[in-house]
Amino acid sequence: MGLFNKIKNAFSKEDKANSKEQEKYDMGLTKTRDNFVSKLINLTNKYHKITEEYFEEVEEILIMADLGINTVMKFMDRLRQRVKQEQIESPEYLQEVIVDELFIIYVNNEVLVNKINYSTNGPTVIFFVGVNGVGKTTTIAKLAKKEKDKGKKVLLVAADTFRAGAVEQLQNWADKVGCDCYKDTTKQDPASVLYDGLTKAKNESYDIVLIDTAGRLQNKVNLMNELEKMKRISTNIIPSSPHETFLVLDATTGQNGISQAKSFKEICDITGIILTKLDGTAKGGIVLAIKDELNIPVRYVGFGEKEDDLMLFDIEKYIYGLFKDIMK
Repeated sequence: MGLFNKIKNAFSKEDKANSKEQEKYDMGLTKTRDNFVSKLINLTNKYHKITEEYFEEVEEILIMADLGINTVMKFMDRLRQRVKQEQIESPEYLQEVIVDELFIIYVNNEVLVNKINYSTNGPTVIFFVGVNGVGKTTTIAKLAKKEKDKGKKVLLVAADTFRAGAVEQLQNWADKVGCDCYKDTTKQDPASVLYDGLTKAKNESYDIVLIDTAGRLQNKVNLMNELEKMKRISTNIIPSSPHETFLVLDATTGQNGISQAKSFKEICDITGIILTKLDGTAKGGIVLAIKDELNIPVRYVGFGEKEDDLMLFDIEKYIYGLFKDIMK
């Protein structure tokens, strides 16, 4: 079992298994693991051979873990095919195959690079998009702290002028993490605030500029026009920007988050997903559904409200945190 054993062996070493990051994945995925993997283990104890009833129960477990109907259907076809080709008879061994196939769903033979696409000429500009309530502003502050801790000069730009309190909230977070924040409470036009903020970033040699954009306007057309206008301004001031556009999703919203991602994908070029509140849901399978249905990688995950609770997404740490009880 190639991938299963690869991950199992990688995390069997004491120094890696006990790393702080892995501990966060393990704790953050507790609800999903209890809901998903415990049911899978119980299923293995219930069946002594692989039957159609077994497949049906596996399918139901995967759907409840929020992998999404389309992803689950494709997954089950692959699973049945492997059982037939490899003449697998043991449900216990099939557990390893399931882990294997879930890993393949995400990786899909791609080289996954989660590092930020830093600019080599001038400030790196990152747009943040997402509906209100997903934790966008908090996520911006957490990423700002991570970059500041690397020695970067970071500027936050409060361009979400439509949501009451958004500008003040971003300023409060900037003060908390020790970064600068550009705002202009006299302006209601996000593009105008962005223009002034990027001009400041360029003139004062900032390394990173994190842009908080409007989460919701009257309709999709308005939002698309606003984001396109902001992108044009960004490119005019800092060529090749924005260098990243991150969509922030709340993991607890499940398949509704997929719908949000599809809508935003239609109106802007999303380079990655930041998935917040992963510790607050029993349906952490949404990570795999996002990649399979949208082909957009999860770049960061959030496991809490603390400043250091945002981490680069690591598929191996995620898989191990999810299936550690099977990999013992």
